[in-house]
Amino acid sequence: MSGDRGIDEDLDPDDGLLEDWAVRNIVTTLVPLLIAMSVLQMVSGTVLESFEEELLENPSLLVLVPVMIGTAGNLGSIMCARLSTQLHLGTLEFSPANPGIRANVGAVLGLAATVFVLLGIASWAIGALLGGTLGLGTLLVITMVSGMLLAVWVVIVSTVSVYVSYQLGYDPDDTTIPVVTNVCDITGVLILFAVVWVVL
Repeated sequence: MSGDRGIDEDLDPDDGLLEDWAVRNIVTTLVPLLIAMSVLQMVSGTVLESFEEELLENPSLLVLVPVMIGTAGNLGSIMCARLSTQLHLGTLEFSPANPGIRANVGAVLGLAATVFVLLGIASWAIGALLGGTLGLGTLLVITMVSGMLLAVWVVIVSTVSVYVSYQLGYDPDDTTIPVVTNVCDITGVLILFAVVWVVL
């Protein structure tokens, strides 16, 4: 009983200790991380600017870039959230043999395949209205190839982020989504334009 009282006293929200610890932990973890991610975002903008001429020549690509980057970030957030939840529940095992990992990977790739087909059609339609010359087939090849490559990369980055956060003693809920979304911003641009360069 005395042990129970000790635990209750340690976790008493009225003394503010638990809240202070949580706030300090979150701030000290996230401030350096967000600063680093902000620098990475500036690098992403610089990379995107280097493709300005090609974007202006192809309005469909101009439409495609922000949506593709945003979609990659959304897929990464879904993957990180699901893995973090399984980790907190104690059901996550970092192994390809884990059915939970395989189910999450399959879900992300399935979502990517569906979304990027629709994205290719939408970007073609908008680009045509803006005077673009890229055909529907070409845009579908670009969106599907770059989108699926990006989805595979999202799966890898998400899984590694959760694993590394766990190994370093950080809460993946705090660290993984900022890392994945920012990394996917810059790599998404590079993957997209690598595919554009090959296809066109």
